[in-house]
Formats: sequence, C-alpha cells, structure tokens
Amino acid sequence: MTNSHGAGAVLVAPHQFPHLDRERALAQEFRLELVAATDQKSFSAAMTTAEVVMVTPYAKVTAADIAAMRRCKAVVRYGMGYDNIDVAAAAAAGIPVSIVPDASTEEVASHALAMGLALSRRLPQGQAAVRDGRWAGQLAYDAPKLTELQVGVVGMGRIGRIVAGSWAALGARVHAYDPFASFSQVPAALLAQVLEESDVVSLHLPLTDRTRHLVSGAVLRRMRRGAVVVNVSRGGLVDERALAEALRSGHIAGAALDVFAEEPLPAEHVLRDAPHTILTPHIAWRSTTSLGALQDGAVARARRALAGEPLIDLV
Repeated sequence: MTNSHGAGAVLVAPHQFPHLDRERALAQEFRLELVAATDQKSFSAAMTTAEVVMVTPYAKVTAADIAAMRRCKAVVRYGMGYDNIDVAAAAAAGIPVSIVPDASTEEVASHALAMGLALSRRLPQGQAAVRDGRWAGQLAYDAPKLTELQVGVVGMGRIGRIVAGSWAALGARVHAYDPFASFSQVPAALLAQVLEESDVVSLHLPLTDRTRHLVSGAVLRRMRRGAVVVNVSRGGLVDERALAEALRSGHIAGAALDVFAEEPLPAEHVLRDAPHTILTPHIAWRSTTSLGALQDGAVARARRALAGEPLIDLV
C-alpha cells in the first residue's frame, strides 16, 4: 500500500513475513495507513508520514531517514539487533528506538548449543570423511570429552545465560565474560581468558564499533589449537576472512555460523569452501511460534508509542 495523501502511517520495512495482519490491525486501530515498503528506496521515501517505523533486517534507518521524519513517535526493531539503525541520530532527534529481545531466546540458545556440541564432537569432519570416501583415520582424537570441555560464553544476556547454563548442566566446564551484566551461575573471567582458554567459544554480543571483529586474526592465532567458534549473534563480530584462514591451517578445528557480515552470503564468500564448518542462513531464531511472537512483540511496542505510553526495551 502506498501513502499518497499525506496521512499518518505505520511504516513497515521490507520483510519476509507471510502476512501483516497484526500491523494492519494496529494501523486501523489508530486510523493510520499501513505502508509496507518493498525496498530501501520506498522505505526511505515514506519516512515523512510515518508515525511509527517498524524495522526488519532487510533495510536500514540512516541519519538521512531520521532527518526526514516529521511525525515519528518511535522506531521499533523486529528482534534484538539494531546495528542497521542509526541510534545516535535517533537519540539526537528525540526519537526512541525499541527492540524485541525475547521473541526467540530459547530458539537461538538451543541453536548455539547444538552447533557447539556438533563442532566439539567433530561432526563436520566425520561427515566430510564419509562423503569423500574416506574413513575415520585420526578424526576426533583431538576432541576433549564433555566433562573436560572448557566452554567460553562471550555475552551473558538472555541468550548467553541459557547457553552457559545448558553447557554446565551437560557437565562441561563453563566460564563467561560480559562487559556489563553481572551473573553468578558460571565463573566470570576476563575476555582474553574466555577467548583464548576455551575449547568452544560461543558469541552472544551485539555488534558495535567496539565489538566489530572481536574475533580477529590475532585473537584466532591466540586461541587454543583445536578450539571451535560459534556465532549466532551478528556476523561482524568475526573477521570472516581470518576465520577461513584459521580453519584451512587447522589451528581452529571448526566454526558454526548462523550470521554473516553480508547476508545472504555471497556466492564466492571465503567461508563457503572453508573446511569443518556448519553454516545456516540466519535461522537460529525460527520455530513454530517465533514468527508470531516476533510480530506480536513489535506491534505491542508500536502500540505503546502510538498511545503515548512509555516504551519498553529501549536501546
């Protein structure tokens, strides 16, 4: 739907939802028009009439977009990551940014755990051996048994806490780092310790200027030989080219990634043919209930903004 008469709008970024029934009902409730953008250009063009902007991973809200806003009461991000929103520009303009952090916490945590277990038991290596007509050889002799496995969790928010607790419940040795959150369920450690003294490193941090390439080439070289990396948070946390080199050299025994710096993953990306990987297409959050929960959460926050109520989960 286009907004040709200058009426206020609920603006939805390009999306992959099966329908926008919830968003349409919200617009009707406040006598607004629902504008569902089909690309970045149409999304940016509709900012001037937007009463609330609902953002997916498939578009950006830039400083220029925020400068064009005339009526906007809030920007609401479907999900947790907000690195595609210029939060500083929004704050300067007095426009709050709200996220939906709890729609698929369990799903993402279980995806990370499954990936970490698979890598620690060298499943990619075993699958490759059978596929290529080889057999066991020396496979998995370098894999610590579960009760001697040192797991490092970087980021102890909602998801990281579940991941850490799950590994501990299975009998692994777990330590964790978080620059802000306090926690007691597993021992706290310095970031360098968690990255360099773990057999499994599981990343659960937002992407910021400070966390970009947190797992750099230098860090990978300092990690334990035979360690594995799991990333279900944001692709930019890992230097992907350096990771591919570390996998090919054999220093890093495996990597499991659900997120990438550029999505969809380019056809010629260096990780596509890197050995010992599990690559999934940003689906860690999905389940039979997660999509509805995500839209419900975003609509509930948009409704609060339109009704003049205090927003929750502000960035």
